[in-house]
Amino acid sequence: MRVRRDAAVALLVVAFSALPVSAGTSNDALLKLLQVLRDRGSISADEFDAIRNLAEAPTPPPSPVTAPRPGGPAPVGDVAQAAPAAAAPARPDVAAARPAPVTTWYDRLQLRGYSQFRYGEAWSPAGPALEVPADRAVNPNESFVLRRGRLVLQGDVADHLSLYAQTDFNGSPGSGDFALQMRDLYGDVWLDKAKTYRVRVGQSKVPFGWVNMQSSSNRAPLERPDALNSAVEGERDLGAFLMWENATAKKRFRELANAALKGSGDYGVLSAGIYSGQGLNRSDQNGSPHTFVRASYPFRTKGGQFVELGVAAYRGRFVVPTQSLTASGATFTPTQDPDGVVDERLAFTAVVYPQPFGLEAEWNVGRGPQLSSDLRRIETAALQGGYVQLNYHAKNGAGTWFPFTRWQYYDGARKFARNAPADLVHEIDFGVEFAKWSEVEITGMFTHTFQRTRTSTFPFARSRDANRVGVQVQWNY
Repeated sequence: MRVRRDAAVALLVVAFSALPVSAGTSNDALLKLLQVLRDRGSISADEFDAIRNLAEAPTPPPSPVTAPRPGGPAPVGDVAQAAPAAAAPARPDVAAARPAPVTTWYDRLQLRGYSQFRYGEAWSPAGPALEVPADRAVNPNESFVLRRGRLVLQGDVADHLSLYAQTDFNGSPGSGDFALQMRDLYGDVWLDKAKTYRVRVGQSKVPFGWVNMQSSSNRAPLERPDALNSAVEGERDLGAFLMWENATAKKRFRELANAALKGSGDYGVLSAGIYSGQGLNRSDQNGSPHTFVRASYPFRTKGGQFVELGVAAYRGRFVVPTQSLTASGATFTPTQDPDGVVDERLAFTAVVYPQPFGLEAEWNVGRGPQLSSDLRRIETAALQGGYVQLNYHAKNGAGTWFPFTRWQYYDGARKFARNAPADLVHEIDFGVEFAKWSEVEITGMFTHTFQRTRTSTFPFARSRDANRVGVQVQWNY
């Protein structure tokens, strides 16, 4: 009964509010109805008086209408009179009952992502079947694969805090199965109002090189070059980084990180920090973090051409995952220093952004863990390698085209593979990325492999003179 009575009161308030004073007959009828409801106990005497006072309240006179000027547009006042309800002053009681909208921290978050559907085929290898650790599509037993299924939640949730979380719906825990996997989960704590200084804590890309920082949604070739990616497979690790940039660089990084220019994102002009060193979603093994420094600046010529130059370095001790080997009738497990093996690199970057011609070139040198020639120990050995990529950005009536060719070379070891075997990679790629609409991109790529080591299977033989093709559809959301 209480609910029905409240509903009746509300309806009467609305009815009296909607009727002008001049509608006397309607007002009298409703007042009689109001008296009947009061006498029957449907509403209280106080509610009867409140509604009657509302009905008898005078209505403010309408504002005068300004006559239109002959031959000219109506004055601004006429536009306001077209919607008298909007122009009328708000009732004090109604305004008080309508609270101002409140912006919460989660209102500042945005959701986005991309997915990649891929098909690959390899043929004509001399030696064992071709293996590309980062590309499951290069496998005689595979057909179609979902290479990536990324979902990103990010936003500036406060004046001094930005959040970033990225998951992969097709992550691999290493057993051949696939599951939802954490890729990034970090916070940027801004130390000043201009947002030039920040501390990043959590799991994030390690600022080493340029192509490792570039999102796979922007990169034209299907996978990153081994020479740089072997430094931090998966590109990410747990750590704490300090970054700085000026306002000019901050604006340029934002301009460059789009599909047309394919930038690598904003990791500051100067950055330094510490990180676990054992790789993506892996626990530390020696309690001794890696350290890194990086400097990179996006220059702009008078003609508007963007050029980015950078240098980066890291150092630490890496604990290699090991397993037993059988050779010459003996089974054994390679040994290593329990604190890990020296792992250090220095990288140089030069990027001319595609306007419309582009060039990417990176090279790194250093020392890292490598299985000894007698297979008994994991030692420190020299490494070097890099890549050079030429590309072109064109747009016509059919859509956006991005042809490219890339040469890559790496002579070192794959420290993230079990036992850190020696790794030699020498390849050249030819491909084109096409987008009719910005939401959907199609990439085709042909690769000729001069040499590539199979690092997952002993005796770590090399494939030679192999060819492969890859076709990928990417949709952005």
